[in-house]
Amino acid sequence: MASLHEQLRAELTAARKAQQKPALLLLGTILADIENAHIAAKRDLTEADVVDVLRKGIKRRRESQDAYEKGGRAELAAQERDEAAMLTRFLPPEASEDDVRAAVKAAIAAGAANVGVVMGKVMPQFKGRIDGGVINRVAREELGPTA
Repeated sequence: MASLHEQLRAELTAARKAQQKPALLLLGTILADIENAHIAAKRDLTEADVVDVLRKGIKRRRESQDAYEKGGRAELAAQERDEAAMLTRFLPPEASEDDVRAAVKAAIAAGAANVGVVMGKVMPQFKGRIDGGVINRVAREELGPTA
């Protein structure tokens, strides 16, 4: 199976051949972000690193979409929404909240008594597959009002 980085390069080539300028620009930008992360890390990037770059790109586009909507620029907001959707296709399937809840309960049963400790034990299991905010919310729910 091709790596995520290879899939993005293949999509860039396909967009170039089809002369799809928006896709070409988006994929070129993301691949540049990946290359910058590679340079900053001073090592080869793992799949998780590439997923992190993709997630940051999606987050940036969603923030821009919100700003454009608040500014009354519907056409630019739609463009940002489409770009975020295009990038989302490349992410691995998200973990379910039930899986997260089971991992949080296991961490609590193993002695984790506060949100920070629970997050430290659970986050590595779901890196790149679910937003940390979901894990945090589930941890607070499972720990109860003392969290």
